[in-house]
Amino acid sequence: MSLFAIHYTYDDRAAERDAARPEHRAYLLDLAAQGKAPVFGRYEDEGTPGALIVFEAAPLEEAQAMVAADPYVRAGLVPEHSVRAWPASGPWTA
Repeated sequence: MSLFAIHYTYDDRAAERDAARPEHRAYLLDLAAQGKAPVFGRYEDEGTPGALIVFEAAPLEEAQAMVAADPYVRAGLVPEHSVRAWPASGPWTA
């Protein structure tokens, strides 16, 4: 298994994302319960609105499929995203 850093960039449709958030969070919490999403969350600083999600997957195509299945992505609420291999280390990656 490999770790992948998923970066979402949001646009100005905050109200639509708020409406879809319960389904989006349920999806991520289900992946977390399966051990496939050890950490995720939106950025809260003044930069570009978005989020970071870390997926544990193999190969890259599995991580891409998990992104494609995210309710936010399916609803078109993530106009830009990236999926990058991330060879992180630390206690939560063990």
